[in-house]
Amino acid sequence: MIGRIVEVADDQRHLLVERGFLVVQDTAQHKKLGQVPLDDIAAVIANAHGLSYTNNVLVALAERCAPFVLCAANHNAVGMVMSIDGNFQQAKRFDAQIAASQPLIKRLWAEIVKSKLQQQAAALEATGAPSIPLSALVRKVRSGDPDNIEAQGARRYWGLLFGEDFRRDQQAGGLNGLLNYGYTVLRATTARAVVSAGLHPTIGLHHSNAGNAMRLVDDLMEPFRPMIDLKVWQLHRQGEHEVTSDTKRVLVRAMYDDMQTNAGATPVMVCTQKLATSLAQVFLGEREKLDLPFMGLPLSLAAAWQDD
Repeated sequence: MIGRIVEVADDQRHLLVERGFLVVQDTAQHKKLGQVPLDDIAAVIANAHGLSYTNNVLVALAERCAPFVLCAANHNAVGMVMSIDGNFQQAKRFDAQIAASQPLIKRLWAEIVKSKLQQQAAALEATGAPSIPLSALVRKVRSGDPDNIEAQGARRYWGLLFGEDFRRDQQAGGLNGLLNYGYTVLRATTARAVVSAGLHPTIGLHHSNAGNAMRLVDDLMEPFRPMIDLKVWQLHRQGEHEVTSDTKRVLVRAMYDDMQTNAGATPVMVCTQKLATSLAQVFLGEREKLDLPFMGLPLSLAAAWQDD
């Protein structure tokens, strides 16, 4: 099921649970502003300073594997409340995840890097920028990516997408702020997929920062980042350069855009679920390869970006 991503971005808001609904109240005027069925929620993004909530909210979301994401002023996720019991095979899958051999882990990471480079090339093609510098790197990726082709691709990619003067900086505003927010939405979506698949989000394939509890999430979200990048490129082209209520809605909708898969055009949110589930199956020896999106975007979607 494709759930709804709920963001609370205004101050003086209080969240509570009432008869199966997440209810939003205005604390200043003491009135109810709206409600969303808990079973429809994929994630809640807390992006406001004056926000309060009951413990029942966190419990109800965790029971549904819907992460509660805490954002900093730069719109990056700095915390996430998640379920510790997301799948009936969780213990079995944790064991398989921990026991995975290094050759297998390195092979899987190479698959992810190749997919990311392919999607970056497709994103550049959709914007009319040269895509060969990225697509040519795919065949150079070896098991474990010891040559760090992923980073080489990133250095070429950002300049081609946003111009040579652009620098990716998580602490900056403008386009970087838009990217931060989009990646926060994507990270929450991927985290839900990882937990639902019965995998531990901290046991990663490549990311190894000791302070990062979401290492596997950050691994698996890599092939989907270009979908966010394209949305930011589109906003930039339309004269939108800052994080606003309108630009947030556009970035959230990226999770419902289609990507090409072996099952046809499939929403990004579903693609993250398929990828996480396939990884669990690989760990268990039930399949050989990850269920990654194909190279390229649906032609209608690419054309729409170029026409805007």
